[in-house]
Amino acid sequence: MKITELFKQGEFVISAEVGPPKGCHADELIEDAKKYLTNVHAINVTDNQSSVMRLGSLAVCKALKDEGFNPIFQMTCRDRNRLALQSDLLSAAMFGIDNVLALTGDHTFIGDHPQAKPVFDLDSASLLYTMCQLEQGKDLAGLDLVGEAPSFAKGAVVSPCSDSVDAQLVKMERKIAAGAEFFQTQAVFDSEQFIKFMEKAKQFGKPVQLGIIIPKSVGMCRFMNGNVAGVSIPESIFDELKADKEKTKAGITGIEIAARIIRECKPYCQGVHIMTLGWEDKIPALLEQAGI
Repeated sequence: MKITELFKQGEFVISAEVGPPKGCHADELIEDAKKYLTNVHAINVTDNQSSVMRLGSLAVCKALKDEGFNPIFQMTCRDRNRLALQSDLLSAAMFGIDNVLALTGDHTFIGDHPQAKPVFDLDSASLLYTMCQLEQGKDLAGLDLVGEAPSFAKGAVVSPCSDSVDAQLVKMERKIAAGAEFFQTQAVFDSEQFIKFMEKAKQFGKPVQLGIIIPKSVGMCRFMNGNVAGVSIPESIFDELKADKEKTKAGITGIEIAARIIRECKPYCQGVHIMTLGWEDKIPALLEQAGI
């Protein structure tokens, strides 16, 4: 089911993000989804996240769909030229996978194959435009597709807690012009910053899902602050994580923090997107505490 239909129905849309394994079997991922993700509306599948080679997003999306889940196919432009991107979009449509999140992608030098040649033939905005072209029955060369044209729910990413809010708004507007119908945000740890951003972004009239990561440790947060673009973690969160090491280690403190952020930001967004980072088992408790 298209995630855009859920937004139109007034649903507060919950999605969770999973990372494929570094191997050719997704059985454990599927079983974890059955245990912990049955109460979410959709499941994002990452595409060689952080430039680390893993099982393909499209294959895992197909496996999830076969088990009754609603997948969101993440596509990065880093590894494929426009031929391969269009081909994979048509393959997704053939499998009945109609939710796509367009990403430019991290550079290969940060991953486990730093010698790999990056492609970046398209970026996230031109990938959104490509989906629109395919929906019109044309490829990027202007040639006609055979048979029925595909139809996608076209998603994009925005970073509301970036140092340059105005630049993010410009990027958001550009992506909307290219065809974006909904947005998922980079992880938010500062509710006030998010609310200020959304007061400006509401002019675009597009649904936005609040991006959430359950903070696991002080070390993780320091790494994210220093290395993940668009993430800004306040010192108060570090203090909470330091207060009770056993609670933090068990994930209790992180769930409390994430649930509070969701409660504070919920009136200003149309859904929440949870980046699990291997903590799928924490999702039920997080949703319960957040009251969604």
